[in-house]
Amino acid sequence: MALHASVISQLYTHQRRLSQSTEKIAPNASTPSQPRPRSIYAYKLQDEPQGLDVCLQCFNGGCQGVRAHSQLHHVTRSHPLALNIRRTRKRVVKDEPPTKITKLAIAAETEADRYDITTAVKCHECVVELDKTSSKLAPIVDGILKANTFSRQEEVKAWEQELTSCEHILLLQQQESRKLQSDLGHCSKCDLKENLWLCLECGNLGCGRAQFGGVGGNSHGLAHATESKHAVAVKLGSISPEGTADVYCYQCDEERVDSDLATHLAHWGIILSDQVKTEKSLTEMQIEQNLRWEFSMTTEDGKELKPLFGPGLTGLKNLGNSCYLASILQCLFDLPAFQERYNIPEADLPIVPDPAQDLETQLRKLGDGLLSGRYSKPDADVIASENSPEIPHQKGLAPSMLKHLIGRGHAEFSTMRQQDAFELLQHLVKLITRSQHPAPLKDPTQHFRFVLEQRLQCLSCKKVRYSSNEQDGIFIDVPLEKLPAAEGEADRYKPVTLKQCLDNFTAMEVVELTCASCGSKEGFTKRSLFKTFPTTLVVNARKMTIENWVPRKVDVPVIVADEPFLLDEYLSSGLQPSEEPLPEEEEAASAAPAFTPNEAALEGLMAMGFPRNRCEKALHATGNSDANAAMEWLFGHMEDPDIDEPLVLASVSAGAGAGGSAAADPEKIEMLGSMGFGAPQARKALKETNGDMERAVEWLFSHPDDQGDFGEEAESSPKETAPAGSSDLPAKFQLQSIVCHKGTSIHTG
Repeated sequence: MALHASVISQLYTHQRRLSQSTEKIAPNASTPSQPRPRSIYAYKLQDEPQGLDVCLQCFNGGCQGVRAHSQLHHVTRSHPLALNIRRTRKRVVKDEPPTKITKLAIAAETEADRYDITTAVKCHECVVELDKTSSKLAPIVDGILKANTFSRQEEVKAWEQELTSCEHILLLQQQESRKLQSDLGHCSKCDLKENLWLCLECGNLGCGRAQFGGVGGNSHGLAHATESKHAVAVKLGSISPEGTADVYCYQCDEERVDSDLATHLAHWGIILSDQVKTEKSLTEMQIEQNLRWEFSMTTEDGKELKPLFGPGLTGLKNLGNSCYLASILQCLFDLPAFQERYNIPEADLPIVPDPAQDLETQLRKLGDGLLSGRYSKPDADVIASENSPEIPHQKGLAPSMLKHLIGRGHAEFSTMRQQDAFELLQHLVKLITRSQHPAPLKDPTQHFRFVLEQRLQCLSCKKVRYSSNEQDGIFIDVPLEKLPAAEGEADRYKPVTLKQCLDNFTAMEVVELTCASCGSKEGFTKRSLFKTFPTTLVVNARKMTIENWVPRKVDVPVIVADEPFLLDEYLSSGLQPSEEPLPEEEEAASAAPAFTPNEAALEGLMAMGFPRNRCEKALHATGNSDANAAMEWLFGHMEDPDIDEPLVLASVSAGAGAGGSAAADPEKIEMLGSMGFGAPQARKALKETNGDMERAVEWLFSHPDDQGDFGEEAESSPKETAPAGSSDLPAKFQLQSIVCHKGTSIHTG
C-alpha cells in the first residue's frame, strides 16, 4: 500500500529520531545499539491475541484491546505510527529427535527457536496498515525486533559481576619462562583434558573443581595452589582473542581481572590473539545454573505445593536477587486498601509525559497484573514441550519498570544486590505517601499508621511525661532461649509466641536520665503502648545476635495463631488524674543540671594538650572515672566532626539526647544497617552515644523497643489533621501475610 505525503513526512522524522535515540542509548557500543521497546501499561502483551503495539517514535508499548492503551498513547502524545507484534509458541513434536550436538553450545535458546513472530506496521491517524518491507520502515522494524526488552535489559544487569584485580595479580612474579604449547594436553596429575587451569606463576597445569553441568574436575589446580602458595591461575578454555578469560586468585578465593593477561600468557608461550574460546566461563555457568534452579515446591512437612491460578493468584518473576521486592509487593496487593487504590480498571490512567517513570501508572499496571487473573496461567513454554505430565507453574510477571523506578537514585535499591525486605517496605511507603492521591482516591499507606505513646516517670519525684510518635510499623526483638543439644548438633532455640514478643515490646524498663524537675539521677521508668491502633499492623521481628562483633541470624520460630487475637491490653490509658506531669521542655531545659567532670582527671588530660571540650566529652563518655580511659576514648575519636563542640547532656526534656553531626554520619548508619538495624534506630543510637559505633551497638541491644529518630523523613512527611489509627476497642487482629527471610546469613538468602 502506498504512503501518502503526510505519513512519509512523519516517517522521515521518526527515522531521524530513532537514530538519535539509538546513539543516546549506547554511544560507546561496538555494534549499533537498538531501541528498547517498553510495555508501560501491562505485561506480556505480545502473547495476547491482539499483540503489542510499539510506538515507532518513543518505543513505548501498549495494548489495543479493551483498555486501548495504544490508542490512548497516540491521542495523548500525537505519535501515529506503531509496530504490532504478536508472538505464538512453537509446538515441539513429541517424536522429533533431538538435534545432534557437534560442538559446545554456549548461546542460550533464542526467541526464534521458541516463538513464531507476526508483525504489522499501522498508522493510528490514517487507520491503515503500512508496507513494513519498504526501505523506510524495514530498518526500524528490524531494530525493534532485535532489541532487548526492558525486562531482559534488567535481567542482564542482574548477572553482571563487577570483577576487580588484587595484590596477588598486581605483584605477580613469574618464574623462568618456557613454551608450554606442546604440554597443553591434560592435567599434570590426571588425564582430564578440559576444565584446565594454568598457574601463571610457575606454568603448572591442573584440573579445576567439578562444576555444574557435568564438567569433570579433581581439584588438582587447587591442590597445586595450596601446596605451592601460588595464587593466580587462568582457565585455558575460557581465553578469547578479545582478552577475556576466567582468572582466579586462590589466596583471595575470588574470581579476578588481570589487566596484563596478554603479557602473563605470552610468558608461557601462549599468544592471546591466537586463542579460541572452547569452554563456558564461570560467569556463563553461574548464569545457567541460576536460571535452571528450581526452588523446592514442598512444605516443611513434606507436602507438595500445587500450582494455583486465577484472579489474585499471579506470581512475580525473580529479576535477580529481587525476592525482597516480590515478597513485599505480594503482601501489599493482598490488602484491600491497595486493591481499591491501584486496581481500578474502569478509571482512566493519568496523562503524564513518561508513563514508564510515573509511580501511579506502574503501580496500577502491577495491580492489574497481579489481581486481574489474565496472566495467571500455566507456563506456555512447558505446555508446548509436551514432556511433563504435571500441571506447570506460572511464568510470573517481571516488574522491571517498577523496580527501576522505586530504586532510582537510591544507593541500594538501584543495584542488583540482595536487600532487606522491611527497608524496601519503608522506602516504598515513603514514595507512595509523597505521591498524589486525588479524591476520591486515598493513600493506602494510611492504613499502616498509628500513634505510639511513651510514658516516662521519675523514680524519685514520681512525675510523669507522655510523648507520642506517629509510626507505620514496630520493631520487636525475639527472645532467644537455647534448647539442650547433643554434641555436634546445631543450636536450636525455644519457639516463642507473638504475644511474648509484644509483651516484651510494651514492658516497663529503667533508663538512665536526669530529672529536669528534681535533679535526681536515679533514672526513669519507661514504657511504650499504643495510643491508637492501625488497620494493618506491620511488625518487623528481629531474630539476630552478635557473636564476636559479627551479626548472626538465629533460627527461632515465632508462633502466630491462625484465629483472631486481641491487642486491647496494649492500649495506653494516657495521663491519669492522680499523675503530676513534668514541667514543659522550656522550663526543663533551664533546670537541667550541668555535667561536673572529675577535676583531677580533667587537669591531667588538659596537661597533655587536649582542649577542655574534648576532655569533658571523653570523661562523660567513659563514666567520669580516670584519665587513662578518657585518653583512650580521645585517641579513638580524634576524627569526630563535633569533637571540639561543647558537651550537650541528655535529659528527659531533651528527649533522647544529642549527638551532633557525627551521630548522623551516613556511613555509620549504613554500617549499623548491615547488622540488621533500621536507619531510624541507627540514627537514634548514634545520637545517644555521640557517634560511637561500639556504644551505639550496645545501646541498640539495650533499647530494642525504641523506634528511633526519623529525622528529616519525619519532618518532611505530610501532617494529618486527625491522629492516625483508631483507639476503638476491641482491637482485633488476624495474621494476613508473612515475609520470611530464608538463609543463614543476615546479608544473603
